[in-house]
Amino acid sequence: MTADSNLVIEERRGNAVLLTLNRPERHHALNQALSDALAGAITRASNDDSVACLVITGSGEKAFCAGADMVEMSGAGGEGSTASGASRLYAAIDSAPMPVIAAINGYCFGGGARLAIGCDIRLAAEQASFRLPGSEYGLVVAAATLPRLVGAERAKDLIFTARRFTAAEAFSYGLLSAVYPQAELLPAAWAMAETIASHSPGAVRAAKQVIDAATLSDEARQLEDEANRRLRGSDEQVARFRDATRRVTGR
Repeated sequence: MTADSNLVIEERRGNAVLLTLNRPERHHALNQALSDALAGAITRASNDDSVACLVITGSGEKAFCAGADMVEMSGAGGEGSTASGASRLYAAIDSAPMPVIAAINGYCFGGGARLAIGCDIRLAAEQASFRLPGSEYGLVVAAATLPRLVGAERAKDLIFTARRFTAAEAFSYGLLSAVYPQAELLPAAWAMAETIASHSPGAVRAAKQVIDAATLSDEARQLEDEANRRLRGSDEQVARFRDATRRVTGR
């Protein structure tokens, strides 16, 4: 497996693979290039029967993924929309046959939170923080997948208010399996991945398939996709997103 223009750094230990998002100047915000690189890396791992477990993290100590790249999405940087790239990325993570661990080392916002929620297990550093700002921006983010982790009422709280919350809160809500000091996060994620990889790959993949069938709704995912197709590009959504972009980027 190879790195893709250094946007995603790949490391392998036995049958476990680590994918590290590497766009630190933008807190690993998902522009088209990073979304495509990560989707490609996940797809390659998914098509490799020898990969028994995948770990996803961000480089450095500030961010896991700050969400969609607002400059690119707004067109202020002259690039195209990131929406199609993000859709491919979420499809890749949702369909990955092997267990995927998110090692959340910092900011985990918007599309980054959607990425983490799409993983099977989430571990976080103590200073990690979370936010689902879709309702503020005029979109629906993680409404189909968050309730199975935190329950319907808590999911509504986090999605409707778009409030920021800490790793300690995320753990108490059931979003995280464990919280570690920053220096211990990646070793813990590697240890878990290597333990999973030591077991029967066929049994683990089958167990994931059964658990997902018991707890995930394809109908809900389709409803979320349809809602965003309807909302994205509306006058209200464009105005909300431009206002949020100005507040975040000053552009």
